[in-house]
Amino acid sequence: MTLAVAVRRRLGALDLDVAFEGPEQGVTALFGPSGAGKSATLAAIGGVARDGSVRVALGGEVLTDTAVRAFVPPERRGIGWVYQDARLFPHLPVRANLLYGKRRAGIDRGIGEAEVVQVLGIEALLPRRVAELSGGERQRVALGRALLSQPRLLLLDEPLAALDGARRAEILDFIVALKARFALPMVYVTHSPAEVAALADHVVRIEGGRVVAQGAPAALGFAGEETAEVVEVAGAAVVLRGLGGGLRPGDRVRVVRG
Repeated sequence: MTLAVAVRRRLGALDLDVAFEGPEQGVTALFGPSGAGKSATLAAIGGVARDGSVRVALGGEVLTDTAVRAFVPPERRGIGWVYQDARLFPHLPVRANLLYGKRRAGIDRGIGEAEVVQVLGIEALLPRRVAELSGGERQRVALGRALLSQPRLLLLDEPLAALDGARRAEILDFIVALKARFALPMVYVTHSPAEVAALADHVVRIEGGRVVAQGAPAALGFAGEETAEVVEVAGAAVVLRGLGGGLRPGDRVRVVRG
């Protein structure tokens, strides 16, 4: 189910001009620094922004084409969202949050509640209220709710950015597991080289509102230990694979004990 995107928008001082195609399966990472236009591109894909010139097609179906005034509302696109801040319903317990996604689906693509609960490891959380959850637990529930909406495409807007190092590693592992289990195409916004290396099948590198490179992660340098992050654990600097950080491909990392 190929995703074809072309977005030209004026965002304050930024002229966004982005075009790319994502693969039928796997993860397309929109990678770049803050303010580059990644989330604005995601908003156009999801249908919550259609100013400027926008064309979005998924599996051959045109979702937005401002040139001919074609527009499918967000709730009819079959797209799931996971945000940085989870955006759960605080007045509902976890299971009711999950079932909200299931109720609004309107179609069954074979993503079952029991399977989602098992993959995300949230069975013990089902009766709990949102206020009782940690940040990592909230993100797992948000992932589950998005999956149970039976999406044909999943959008993830820096879902690990608000978490600490240990929780980022944990949730990244869950997203990798979801990718393997459900074979669901995803568009993943991040500024972390390590998240790209762990997840992406295709990378669109955006800087200053423009696509400066795109292709396979390894071809663009997103592979190996240079994408790890250095964190402090019990007084020692430890390199942890799969965590986001400010390193760039080619940076050298020194591990220090003691």
